Amino acid sequence: MDKITKRFKELKERGEGGLIGFITAGDPSADATVKIADALISGGVDFLELGLPFSDPIADGPTIQKGTERSLRAGMTPDLYFEVARDIEGVPKICLTYYNLVLRRGFRKFIEDCKRAGIDGLIVADLPIDEATPLLERCRAENFHLIFLAAPTTSDERLRWIMRETSAFLYLVSLLGVTGEREKLSAYVKPLLRKIRALEQDIKKEVNVGVGFGISRPEHVSAVITAGADAAIVGSAFVRLIEENVDNEEKMLEEIEKFARALKEATRRS
Repeated sequence: MDKITKRFKELKERGEGGLIGFITAGDPSADATVKIADALISGGVDFLELGLPFSDPIADGPTIQKGTERSLRAGMTPDLYFEVARDIEGVPKICLTYYNLVLRRGFRKFIEDCKRAGIDGLIVADLPIDEATPLLERCRAENFHLIFLAAPTTSDERLRWIMRETSAFLYLVSLLGVTGEREKLSAYVKPLLRKIRALEQDIKKEVNVGVGFGISRPEHVSAVITAGADAAIVGSAFVRLIEENVDNEEKMLEEIEKFARALKEATRRS
């Protein structure tokens, strides 16, 4: 059993939801990324989404865009990304990036580099399922997870298609728009999760669901898990802590670990 599937199974056996933390590799530096990842893991993050920065991150809000800019200014490249990822241990790792970088490197080499770095799956933020067949076939041939996104505007027919093809879990975008912290949890979450659980019966497949975009507080995490998600995905709130403490690494790491611990506590089903 692969690491992602095994971790979801363990969480369910313990009666917990998962916490997926996102950071951009190289923000604010390659060396700091490994320390930040360690702080997240110490705080209880169950999975790490490690962003491979791209110059035009269309799905990301201003906080993560600024993190991407810091990373690129600090010299992050795909080659360095895989070196950084290799140095992070302790949780299943997922690469989140954009299609241009995967295409330019070549599907086979990109997946091989992921595997050598201990990365267990791939999310391509701007790759619709309609255009994903070549990469999907290569991932399946390499026994590597390709994880798809679904949004509030996704039709039932298309959602069935995505649920059939996604591997490891479904990334459910909780709102319309880009990533970023929000005051309240999106009203779309509960009905979307109900719809997904109903569609599981249609397609005869159980799907792990991670909910992201706008999840930034312990109460959001608790609400998402209570509503039936298998994991909550938090990114912008962690990246904001990096930005706010970019000149004080010790404080940054302390704040990130403390916040991760509070979010993880909220995944425990009562």
